[in-house]
Amino acid sequence: MPDSPTAADPRTSPRTDAEVYAALHADAVATLQRWEPTGPAAAEARDRTVRLLAAGPVAMSRAHRPGHVTASALVLDATGSRVLLCLHGKFRKWVQLGGHCEPADRTLAGAALREAAEESGIAGLRIDPVPIDVDIHPVSCQGGSLHYDVRFAVLAPPGAAARVSDESEALDWFPPDRLPQPLAGGTAHLVAPALATLRRAPLRPVP
Repeated sequence: MPDSPTAADPRTSPRTDAEVYAALHADAVATLQRWEPTGPAAAEARDRTVRLLAAGPVAMSRAHRPGHVTASALVLDATGSRVLLCLHGKFRKWVQLGGHCEPADRTLAGAALREAAEESGIAGLRIDPVPIDVDIHPVSCQGGSLHYDVRFAVLAPPGAAARVSDESEALDWFPPDRLPQPLAGGTAHLVAPALATLRRAPLRPVP
């Protein structure tokens, strides 16, 4: 007689998106619900993102075809007089640093800070956990999807030297009033709220 089936060993069973992204999803919902948008377009994008999050933790995963939440960061130098942008290797435009959330991320601000550190090679970055913008745009993930990108201001330490990553063609600092071209849509209008954040309070390590 064959052995009776047994329950899968929880130590070896793959975790579902609901388990992997539960904490990150909860943080995303809380972060966006308490955020005061910087304008009408940001308010509409925030509301659409909150509705997406109603699907549950799966909305944090790139496998979610209707769209998924991402995190990005506009990095300022220690004086606030330059911003760090990368020339993206896929769509060949200058853009702020950022990307997909990962299973180890616990907060949206943490995901943005991790991406900024990975793509810049700069240690000691600090972040304000209050978003400066939300932007929704089409991407090629899963054959066609949407990024619901939550954006933050990040400050580099004095003397920071950036190092280009495998995801970028180039990486460089630019004065806020002389940004490079071609520039990704939405990147330019991150400068003002990022500088306002820096003036309002010193940026800090993510909690």
